[in-house]
This record gives sequence, structure tokens and C-alpha cells, in this order.
Amino acid sequence: MNHPGPGDYIDIHNHDSFARDSVFAVDTLMAHEGINPVYRYGIAYSVGVHPWFLTEANQQQLLDFVRANAYNENVVAIGEAGYDRLKGPSSELQRKIFEEQVRISDECRKPLVIHCVRSWDELLASHKRMKPAMPWLVHGFRGKKELAAQLTGRGIFLSFWFDFILRPESSDLMRNLPRDRIFLETDGSGVSIKEIYLKVASDLGMGVDELKNIILENYKSFFSTLKIATD
Repeated sequence: MNHPGPGDYIDIHNHDSFARDSVFAVDTLMAHEGINPVYRYGIAYSVGVHPWFLTEANQQQLLDFVRANAYNENVVAIGEAGYDRLKGPSSELQRKIFEEQVRISDECRKPLVIHCVRSWDELLASHKRMKPAMPWLVHGFRGKKELAAQLTGRGIFLSFWFDFILRPESSDLMRNLPRDRIFLETDGSGVSIKEIYLKVASDLGMGVDELKNIILENYKSFFSTLKIATD
């Protein structure tokens, strides 16, 4: 199982990742694609049912794929699972399949990566109802400070939409977040994770190496059940 080492840039959510010097990526495998997680240097995987590609007809097939790969040693997380009010099937089917993935996450003792668009009430209701044993990470976050505080107050980690985090208006949000709940990502955009680290380090008034250390510690916390040796 791959994990980052000291000095690595951690890209917590990407697609179609490739090995790069000093960059560690968690690559997202979506169940409808049917791609199996095989060992690749500098890359680990999450596997899940994305709401965009979920239908009444394929729900069982997609869940079966996640279950079949959940215990794979190259898989470190379940997801991206989630809710999307703008795209995807009915809210009830989304809830059903999201909560099935919460159960898989808890059963295999691997954390959950979440896609959420305009469905925060649904997400928070699931968290309150299910009381998950494994930590959750909302990827692609670009919301307001109040919502961020509500999520982190429930122990949920946040990773930020690559375009949003590079804008000047994201700086105030970053400065008001608990540093032990943040991750950074590129989400298959082609943007350099190093550029994102540089911007966020500047927002927080620290050097890039200090930010690397913070995010490495967050990685160890988020994936604590995997007994990571990164020192």
C-alpha cells in the first residue's frame, strides 16, 4: 500500500493520476468505469459510486463493484460518494446508495470521500443519523465560512475546489479554518498541486514545508485505521 512520505505534496483527490516526483496522489476510481485498483508508485485509490452515474438500473452492479474492491490493499478510501441536487437520479436513490457506501466505509475501516452539490442538509442529516465510525472528507469545497465551520465542527475534513482555492477570495476562508481539517486537491484539472500549496501557504502566512507537514499529519489522522508508516 502506497502512502506519502515527509516532503511530499499530497493531492488528496485526483483522476487519471500519474507518478510524479515528490507528489503523492489519491486517484478516484468511479464504479461505472470498472477500472480495478492496481499498484502504481506514488498513487493510492478511492473507489465509489458517484451520483452522476447512478441509475435505478445499475445501482446494484455499482455497489457490488465497490464491495469487491473495498478491501483491496491499494484502496485507502471509499468514494467519491455523495449527493448532487443538480445532476443525478432521485434524492431518495442518492441517499440510499450514499448511505450504503457509508456502511461499506465503516465495515472495511476506510474513510469516505464525498461529492456534495447544494445538498448540505441531506449530507448533514446522514452524518447525524448514521454516526459514522470512519472520518469523512468533502472534496471540491467552495462554500462559505459558516458552512465550513458547520462541517468541520462535526469532524469532517475539507478539500478545496482547485479553481476556487487559487482565487484571492478564498484566502479569508482558509485563515478561518482549523488547520487539522484541511486537504488540497487538483481533481483531474491539470493544475499543479505545487501551485496550490504555494497559494495556501501564502494565505496562512507560512512556508510550503510547514504546510506540507500540516497536511501530512492530517493524512495520518484521516487514514489512521490503515496504520501508516510515513516517518
